[in-house]
Amino acid sequence: MSRPSTPLLDRIRTPADMAELSDSDLRHLADELRAETISAVSETGGHLGAGLGVIELTVALHAIFDAPRDRLIWDVSHQAYPHKILTGRRDRIRTLRQEGGLSGFTKRAESVFDPFGAAHSSTSISAALGYAAARDLGGRGIDDAGIGDCIAVIGDGAMSAGMAYEAMNNAGHLDKRLIVILNDNEMSIAPPVGAMSSYLSRLYAGAPFQELKSAAKEAVNFLPGPFREGAKRAKDVLKHMAVGGTLFEELGFSYVGPIDGHDMEQLLAVLRTVKSRADGPVLIHAITKKGKGYAPAESAADRGHATTKFDAVTGEKSKAKSNAPSYTSVFAKALTGLAEEDKRICAVTAAMPDGTGLSGFLERFADRGFDVGIAEQHAVTFAAGLAAGGMRPFCALYSTFLQRGYDQVVHDVAIQRLPVRFAIDRAGLVGADGATHAGAFDVAYLSNLPGFVVMAAADEAELVRMVATAAAHDEGPIAFRFPRGEGVGVEMPADPQPLEIGKGRIVREGRGVALLSLGTRLQPALKAAEALAARGIEATVADARFAKPLDREMILGLARDHDALITIEEGAVGGFGSHVAQLLADEGAFDAGLKFRMMTLPDSFIDQASMEAMYRVAKLGAEDIEAKALEVLDVAAIERRA
Repeated sequence: MSRPSTPLLDRIRTPADMAELSDSDLRHLADELRAETISAVSETGGHLGAGLGVIELTVALHAIFDAPRDRLIWDVSHQAYPHKILTGRRDRIRTLRQEGGLSGFTKRAESVFDPFGAAHSSTSISAALGYAAARDLGGRGIDDAGIGDCIAVIGDGAMSAGMAYEAMNNAGHLDKRLIVILNDNEMSIAPPVGAMSSYLSRLYAGAPFQELKSAAKEAVNFLPGPFREGAKRAKDVLKHMAVGGTLFEELGFSYVGPIDGHDMEQLLAVLRTVKSRADGPVLIHAITKKGKGYAPAESAADRGHATTKFDAVTGEKSKAKSNAPSYTSVFAKALTGLAEEDKRICAVTAAMPDGTGLSGFLERFADRGFDVGIAEQHAVTFAAGLAAGGMRPFCALYSTFLQRGYDQVVHDVAIQRLPVRFAIDRAGLVGADGATHAGAFDVAYLSNLPGFVVMAAADEAELVRMVATAAAHDEGPIAFRFPRGEGVGVEMPADPQPLEIGKGRIVREGRGVALLSLGTRLQPALKAAEALAARGIEATVADARFAKPLDREMILGLARDHDALITIEEGAVGGFGSHVAQLLADEGAFDAGLKFRMMTLPDSFIDQASMEAMYRVAKLGAEDIEAKALEVLDVAAIERRA
């Protein structure tokens, strides 16, 4: 497919090249940048809608401010592809989210134009304020460049997180020159929920949008005087139309807006004025449309949030290669079925009803399904309150997002032994989303908590059984983890029964070496066993099922009856294998000469790549398991002696 004609964009190597462009040129540049973004993402897949919604804003920011001296920080950074194109990375934009290519998020190691890495939400204001404080203290940054203006671009969905308000409250107190742009598209990954969403809607619901555009332009005319006085007068104009940023002003910010985030004239006028006049924290409220300018994205339910490769002309997406159901859909179907029978079952998610599979649950059981917005800490404690009140809550979060609520997991759930069920999606490596979304730590950070039950599904049938197990478990907190993507295609149980807590299973009987897998590495372990059998080594393969409590009888039996025991898990050091080692040490298994090895994710963050490539880096594939077994048995030495 031919690429779009982009004569203006072809002249831009860095934002400095935009200095000679007229305002009219900048409008045309935005059109070309939108076309280039669509073309690139059609070849790579990735997050499309967010970037299309900030095309004009991206061009205006880079035209007015002096990056990288001015630090531009994108919250979450789903929307940063256009920014990458304008900042010297256009020649690599078609390597997005691929091994050795550009990250799908901002990344400090990738470019000086990415002053702060992101991927999780609501961090931008804190980081920008930290930069502003460093600037005023004479800091220069690791690139030894002086620090100019500090600009945070944050979405309305990200504004629902408490961290954003902690940062704004502190910014108002410190009264440092700081620019926050509220990118209000009424659409994060899912439609934003809660009081903040309603408040933002009221800011511009009182008058037709065309009138608001006119009022915003009129307000800009007031601003060239002393900025705070100008901002006050601008606010008064808008207040007469029943809009205004009272909440933000109470937090110490001068409020400008709402303005049309796709109107280059407004954007340039406001940004120029703020740059020349601001002397404290300023919030610019820009109304945008996610997926703007690309009909297939604008019409999609998620506004083209995340997509596979697609036809840039028609928007038709590439077809999935596997017929196996996704783990997420298996979880959702199992939970919905149980909720039909048990009115105590509730579901809680944090702005990810589609990602966690709960959108159908929230529709079917509107009174028992809760999307709390981007607020993982609240989600955990809210679920704890539901459990304390006699309900059976399932708190469904991605592994890396649950990290944000860890104190609440410890303090509000574990210490009180409340039966919250944690459904941990995206556990393990996640491919193109890279290190920021890889669920590497949940087994380690949950298994060390007293009274916690921690399970890991080896396949989709096991996941269904673990959902049933969690639903029936009222003695304390319980968690089950499952990976991203399709299952392995196993036969599903017709009537899944709860598992016995702390009991694993022997999948293949053997001798000599035992391969003890937790979760997703069971299939590679079985393949490794087949390869070993071809060498005359009949390995035992076991599925632990539980990281806590451990199946003591099975593990000690494996240790007693085999020369070597290898644990395999798609998680960090300190997790399942470490607990098995503790058990074996306590029981004296090593004194009897047992050879023991642990296979875990490496002590490093793995950049984006295909799943196969990531497993090669992690050395967790079938061939790696086979090699580890041969190594621990010292087969090479035996063969040499023979």
